[in-house]
Amino acid sequence: MLKVMKSFICKGCLNPVTSAGRTSVDIGASANLELVAKFCYLGDVLSVEGDADAAVEAKIRVGWNKFRPLVPLLTNKDISLIMRGKLYSSCVRSSMVHGSETWPVRKENEMAFRGQR
Repeated sequence: MLKVMKSFICKGCLNPVTSAGRTSVDIGASANLELVAKFCYLGDVLSVEGDADAAVEAKIRVGWNKFRPLVPLLTNKDISLIMRGKLYSSCVRSSMVHGSETWPVRKENEMAFRGQR
């Protein structure tokens, strides 16, 4: 189990860090912290501005990535509309809003989630 955890890399963290300006801060005890504008932490994107823009963009990407493999089921007329709605809600929508309870959401973020950019 430990070997698997060491090799795990979050798909959202494949390009986790973007830096701007100064690159590191010395915190003593011969340790440095790298300064970055945004980074991926546990699959969620955090930014220095403290807004949810980067996280909303990442979650919209996650939603599309969950939606694409389900298109054959979601467009199948042999499956009831109620069942297709439950499938969408449980697989796509739940993956998009997971962790969003703590975001400082603005009106622009809500509109982006609804596809009204």
